[in-house]
Amino acid sequence: MTSTATTATAPSLSTKGVWLTLIVVLLADAMDLIDSTITNVAAPSIVADLGADESVIKWLGAAYALALGSLLVLGGRIGDKFGQRGTFLIGMAGFVAASAAAGVAVSPEMLIGARVAQGVFGAFLIPQGMAIMTATFPKPALQKAFGVFAPMLGVFTVAGPLLGGLLIDANLFGLEWRPVFLINLLLGGFALVMAVKFLPHVPPRPATRIDVFGSVLLVVALFGVLFGLIQGSSDGWGALAIASLAVGAIVFAGFVWRQARTPDPLLPRTLLANRGFTAGLIVGLLVFAGFSGLMYVISLFLQLGLDYSPTQTSLSLIPLTLGIMGGSGIAAALIVKLARRLVVLGLGAMLAGVGLMLVFVTVAGSDLTWWQLAIATLFMGLGAGICFSSIFNTALGDVDAHEAGSASGSLSAVQQVANGIGSALVTSIFLTLLPGGDVGAVSVTLVMLLALLVACLLVVPLLPRTAVAEVE
Repeated sequence: MTSTATTATAPSLSTKGVWLTLIVVLLADAMDLIDSTITNVAAPSIVADLGADESVIKWLGAAYALALGSLLVLGGRIGDKFGQRGTFLIGMAGFVAASAAAGVAVSPEMLIGARVAQGVFGAFLIPQGMAIMTATFPKPALQKAFGVFAPMLGVFTVAGPLLGGLLIDANLFGLEWRPVFLINLLLGGFALVMAVKFLPHVPPRPATRIDVFGSVLLVVALFGVLFGLIQGSSDGWGALAIASLAVGAIVFAGFVWRQARTPDPLLPRTLLANRGFTAGLIVGLLVFAGFSGLMYVISLFLQLGLDYSPTQTSLSLIPLTLGIMGGSGIAAALIVKLARRLVVLGLGAMLAGVGLMLVFVTVAGSDLTWWQLAIATLFMGLGAGICFSSIFNTALGDVDAHEAGSASGSLSAVQQVANGIGSALVTSIFLTLLPGGDVGAVSVTLVMLLALLVACLLVVPLLPRTAVAEVE
């Protein structure tokens, strides 16, 4: 979630207005989180229907997350400057239109372009909801809203694969995979009507400065690195892949140089000097990248290796959903008391889940049973649910109150970028190894994820000793 600074002149809503606004914001976040994961299950069906090569699998999730993550902070600034309600409506309308384009796509290029457009409009849409709530909700109502948000976001995170599998196998009107995107016309259309009628106005702040050049540098840098990783893993590490990685690295260095000198950096320089916050960025990047890639690989392994249908695959992820919900509840109850020790607990549960999955796959191979999968994914979800909240809340433990909004927005942007990088990089490794056998491919991938989680544990001691109760 992204939160921006509030304005003292914003109206205070009635109880009815609070809950109607909360419904609108939850619908927007539901669309974002569902669309960020729905292609985990839908990818094989999409690739088969469009006659695309395996690189498209990596771009289906990465294109959306990359566009959204790299523009998220900029989207928040635009809402501050020009008005959050209007920016929200533009973002929602554009997201629905982009979803329609994805649903009628007739080529891989058209579909990837539509996914990028979804991410761009999502970057306009998502930051405004929390900012409007923070500006207009009375304090007691805001606390209740946060209590509703946490478990609902956990549900939305895993709802994508579940919904995707059911829609594909239902083959509504003979449309095969297309309803996974076209359903946004119903959800988004309803949310747009509600937003026009009920979303409150928050006065804009025209004096807000926007570093457009810095934002462009960040987008180019991320695209260069991601394209190089996908190109190299798909077609070999030739000149194009290496050049793309080099350009991405050079442009990112330019972005860092720009942020060090511009009077209006996307991320306040004092935050980067905060060791605990920077450590939180690193741990968050690694955890979200690893989890995003892991979910993609499990979905692909079940369908390509074990011949599961999309519905079977989605139902097999129910224990993961339950684990995330349970982990989120644990984090909400213990975050202030345990702080960074809770991060260790979450990482430990994820390590256990990935380790169990590795053992089960090594022993059972393609005869992996449903209960083995359920046990492993339950632990993964439990650890992920704990980590998702505790990492960010702990990272904000030493952040000054006036920088909390920028810090929270930056953490959310890192989460989205990590989702794109993880889904592209981890699936690249899996698909590169797949010709040698699906069991070997998933085993090597799991070993690499275990190493990543151990690296996260080594960074945890750098996190603040205290945590905030809510990410605001």
